[in-house]
Amino acid sequence: MASSPAMRAGAAAVAVVMLVSVCGAAGALPRFAEAPEYRNGEGCPAAAAAGVCDPGLVHISMTLDAHYLRGSMAAVYSLLKHASCPESLFFHFLAAAEEGGEGELRRAVAASFPSLRFEIYVFRAEAVAGLISASVRAALESPLNYARNHLADLLPRCVPRAIYLDSDVLAVDDVRRLWETRLPAAAVVAAPEYCHANFSRYFTPAFWSDPDLGPRVFAGRRRPPCYFNTGVMVIDLRRWRAGNYRQRIERWMEIQKEKRIYELGSLPPFLLVFAGEVEAVDHRWNQHGLGGDNVHGSCRPLHDGPVSLMHWSGKGKPWDRLDAGKPCPLDHTWKSYDLYISGDDGAAASPVSGPALSSTWPASVFSW
Repeated sequence: MASSPAMRAGAAAVAVVMLVSVCGAAGALPRFAEAPEYRNGEGCPAAAAAGVCDPGLVHISMTLDAHYLRGSMAAVYSLLKHASCPESLFFHFLAAAEEGGEGELRRAVAASFPSLRFEIYVFRAEAVAGLISASVRAALESPLNYARNHLADLLPRCVPRAIYLDSDVLAVDDVRRLWETRLPAAAVVAAPEYCHANFSRYFTPAFWSDPDLGPRVFAGRRRPPCYFNTGVMVIDLRRWRAGNYRQRIERWMEIQKEKRIYELGSLPPFLLVFAGEVEAVDHRWNQHGLGGDNVHGSCRPLHDGPVSLMHWSGKGKPWDRLDAGKPCPLDHTWKSYDLYISGDDGAAASPVSGPALSSTWPASVFSW
């Protein structure tokens, strides 16, 4: 669902929450070009005096560090381009930054998106650092990967729910459609589930052989446990707070320190708490795995079916592969949203110079 500048229509505003870690000295951030500006058309809601507490807003969260800032800029651009009411997007950036980094980040975002409505909040990495265990990939050990566990604590209390998105995503559809996901009373999280995946491999043999753990952990849940990717989730923040879900996740992180029950980073604790209780979302909203596995980062095509959101989960990130001169076919789609200005020649990619991805095209179109 591509949009054109100054011609947007829709019924709901969207607020996007992004969690950003700015490493290094102030002024060390890369440079980005200014994105095209998209305006609301007829039918979009007017901004309310309530600001971030406006009940018409839709809140979305994202995590990244300095290396992922390039990905987040592309993600924001794609969300604006395909939003039905782009001027109603409100971004909340949660930044774990060195002194002065927040101001640099604010200027960088404002320079690329002059009309963007956003605010920046600080996330304290020490809140989770003592709970993190070694993982199969060093990047998975970043404290900011666990900041999503704290969304309900960091966001204003008036925010009822949030869509969580990883920063290595690209939207090709109106995110408002994802926001409209129904969460029944028994559900706290909604996400695409993948029940064909081997769920047992996400935990160690020690977990499955422990009489106090293993299948007993998932007994009595609404459905049999299935794998879901935590890079795209709709979270009811009020239910999260009421159920103390951050503390439940952290309890599993403490057990991991004692018994080594999984090898990956922040995903398994989510599975231990929510698998079997997740409200299913259409797979089109997380065409994940485009970054390959956690070791090699090899090229992968899209899954069969329609596409609303592309996700470069895995080791391979499109900006790294493009810079190395070894892009995968789908990385060229991401490049059309890249606002990065190269330090070599000062040139930026030409934003969305080709035809936009259609959210209704089958995956086979993109499986070169």
